[in-house]
Amino acid sequence: MGVTTFLSALTGSFSQGAGNNPTVSIMEAGFEAAHMDVRYINCEVAPEHLANAVKGAIAMGWLGFNCSLPHKETVLEHLDSVGESARLIGAVNTVVIRDGQLTGENTDGKGFVEALRTQRDPRGARAVIFGAGGAARAIAIELGLAGAASITIVNRTAERGQALAEHVDQNTEAECSFTPWGSHYRIPAGCDLVVNATSIGFSPQEDQTLDVDFSTFPTGAVVADVVPNPPMTRWLRAAQDAGCIPLTGVGMLVNQALVNAKLWTGETLDATVMHRALEEALGI
Repeated sequence: MGVTTFLSALTGSFSQGAGNNPTVSIMEAGFEAAHMDVRYINCEVAPEHLANAVKGAIAMGWLGFNCSLPHKETVLEHLDSVGESARLIGAVNTVVIRDGQLTGENTDGKGFVEALRTQRDPRGARAVIFGAGGAARAIAIELGLAGAASITIVNRTAERGQALAEHVDQNTEAECSFTPWGSHYRIPAGCDLVVNATSIGFSPQEDQTLDVDFSTFPTGAVVADVVPNPPMTRWLRAAQDAGCIPLTGVGMLVNQALVNAKLWTGETLDATVMHRALEEALGI
């Protein structure tokens, strides 16, 4: 019998047991289907113990680990190197350990881009992104690196939205600008990718949706939501009714897990198995 290799999710100081972390279900199902002797476990690590947790991961020979808030930025000081997009995003959610060296990556935006590729090539996209938080930052950076032509950041807090737009504009080939989010925001004509990168519509507040004029959805555009539960949010249902192509947050989560597994093991896991595991974990 081979030696079991471990991966982990360092979930921070808040309560989140393994049974409540859908990523555990996705990763475990993927490794089991591939007959790989790899386990993915959930570890609750208080901020003051992060340094020791990282040292422990190296000492125990782990392939790597995921980081959730509040560790995504503070883990940077414990790494040996950082991938390009993680450097630009300024946060790490995935760490790869090889020969005792730690490399930080950010796969949040990568998961989104891979899900988007099932519907269209991100190259040349003219995107509108609602929000300026961590998800919006990761998606905007990855879209810019993937060749998007233009990105508009729409946010209620002007300072934060403007700062993100300037950062993406200066560090990628995409032309990125900021637009204030006013009442019944009208999606500009000509855009072909619209993304809700906020938590609006997440269960149990699924009756909520973005303050947007739905009549301005561009017909044929891909309209995405980072919210995985429910998969078809009010936002996506409205977009579908307007003749757009809906892209759920489920695909982003599954593809993020696939990217993680590839970084850690070099293997491509079964997306169908992982998709089914996520649906079961979320009860959808």
